[in-house]
Amino acid sequence: MTRLLTPHIATMTELREPHKVLERAQGQPVAILKNSALVGYFVPAEAISNTEHEIATLDQVKQSLARRRIVNQPVIDYLKDK
Repeated sequence: MTRLLTPHIATMTELREPHKVLERAQGQPVAILKNSALVGYFVPAEAISNTEHEIATLDQVKQSLARRRIVNQPVIDYLKDK
């Protein structure tokens, strides 16, 4: 079973009237389901417009990669074989 990342849910049929889906979700992301399976997320612009992004420095990227090496190494090894 897929874990949904939002408490707001709508069906593909409900998306025929997206304004109602947005109104009901009050600006929050909505999980879209088809036949009870997750298809994707409908994220209103207002849910992300207030987010400030900052550019990571090279040192921050290297630190992040070093912290995640144990998790990332099997993927890197797999890709080397291809």
